[in-house]
Amino acid sequence: MDVIALLRPRGAVPVLRAALVWAGVALLPALWVMAPAVANSGDGVGVMGWWLPVRYLVPVLIVVLPAGLLRRRPLTALGLMLAGATLCSATVHGRDPGYLGDLFVLQFLAVDAALAVVAANRPRRVSVPAAGVVLVTQLLAAFVNLGVEPVNQAALTVLAVAAAWIAGNSVRARRNYAAALRVHAATEAVTAERLRIARELHDMVAHSIGVIAIQAGVGARVIDTQPAQARAALATIEAASRDTLAGLRRTLGALRRGDGDPASLEPTPGLADLDRLIAATGHAGVRVELGTVGDAPVPAEVDLAAFRIVQEALTNVVRHAGVDACQVIVERGDDAVTVEVVDDGRGGPIGIDGHGLIGMRERVLAVGGHFRAGPRPEGGFRVAARLPVSSENVVPAGVRPAEAVE
Repeated sequence: MDVIALLRPRGAVPVLRAALVWAGVALLPALWVMAPAVANSGDGVGVMGWWLPVRYLVPVLIVVLPAGLLRRRPLTALGLMLAGATLCSATVHGRDPGYLGDLFVLQFLAVDAALAVVAANRPRRVSVPAAGVVLVTQLLAAFVNLGVEPVNQAALTVLAVAAAWIAGNSVRARRNYAAALRVHAATEAVTAERLRIARELHDMVAHSIGVIAIQAGVGARVIDTQPAQARAALATIEAASRDTLAGLRRTLGALRRGDGDPASLEPTPGLADLDRLIAATGHAGVRVELGTVGDAPVPAEVDLAAFRIVQEALTNVVRHAGVDACQVIVERGDDAVTVEVVDDGRGGPIGIDGHGLIGMRERVLAVGGHFRAGPRPEGGFRVAARLPVSSENVVPAGVRPAEAVE
């Protein structure tokens, strides 16, 4: 045992408290012997202006001193309190029936309160038998106490014990429910974060890998006949690879960062980066016609969501549409940001194997918006999203989210 640690103020307080509690428990045998002797005594003790008759003080101490064990040893405390109250009922006699009745009520009310503590801190398989023992003991004690009527007292005893157990069990149930809610909230937060990271990685990598795959195919076909076009394809592959690696480093750095580590200062992509995205899509062989309406500021999370939706929609055009051109329309209004990506490609039904449309829908729902994607009647495919705008943490038009923070 570390004696120096025990001598420190913080370490000494629990030890002193435990010593005082057990010292009080050690006094119980002497108090049990004194209780019958002082039943008819007129002596008392003055405490802070209060006169405490000894014949009441001793029986009360018999049930109060073990209560110090309720915090760490509730069953032990309940047993000692029940034993003391029962012993007093069996051994303390006096000429005043009112005195005996008062002792019975005071002591067993304290026992019932201890039962409530046990029910609040122990499972039902422990608290229910404890409540049964307390109930039976109180009913039997009423027959040996001359100050109470056993039959009349039985109903009150049953009600008191039942109320104490129900109150304690309710506290325990509420505590368990609150703990379950915290666990559920933590689990949902982890799941939501995993989905967010998965969406970020998918949106970040899918577009670049699509561009790289197409440019690699172009370069392989023209490397012997058109070296200049092959070099341009390799340059596009290099640029896309560097952008993807930078994004991956930023994401992995955020995952590895501890609570006390500073946040990354690298900007998060947003609508201000659409020109770079459209240029990369053009290198992949799809010309993008961009139309923008309005310049209202938008929150950072909406800015990122709108960019990712355009990015994923263009990735799908490059991979599946089979066209060399598409149209992107972004409208920044005071109430919402509207994004629309339209192509004249093959269209067709929405597949269930990919994660692109699912990720876009989840992003839109995460900010409380509306999402729609599907083939157009006149041919081709259309992706449309409406992202509501709040007045907090807005990003002005043409500014990247990280640059908007001073």
